[in-house]
Amino acid sequence: QVQLVESGGGSVQVGGSLRLSCAVVGFTYTHYCMGWFRQAPGKEREGVGTIASDGTTNYADSVKGRFTISQDSAKNTVTLQMNSLKPEDTAMYYCVVDTEGRAPIAGGCSRWEYNYNSWGQGTQVTVSS
Repeated sequence: QVQLVESGGGSVQVGGSLRLSCAVVGFTYTHYCMGWFRQAPGKEREGVGTIASDGTTNYADSVKGRFTISQDSAKNTVTLQMNSLKPEDTAMYYCVVDTEGRAPIAGGCSRWEYNYNSWGQGTQVTVSS
């Protein structure tokens, strides 16, 4: 069973930065998709960005140029570096992994939530103006 544990959330002011980290346990797949989703109260869940096993990334337009997804060499963690934060970035952030091969698409990994079967508990990010 894959387990995901997020950390690094908190409160920052507009323009600040945060780095979210996701520890992945029990993931041994050669080919995979991993990523981050977020959900704010009253809004639809949004795929922030994904990363494939070959390093290909796929970001939502709203975060391009500001957020960066990366993974360590052992593929035990996936990180979301968030810069130039805006109030609109306030949300609960979830780390996700696809272990069933549903997420891979041409050019990387899907940002459709139903392609991901393993979810972390979430970490809150609050950006104040």
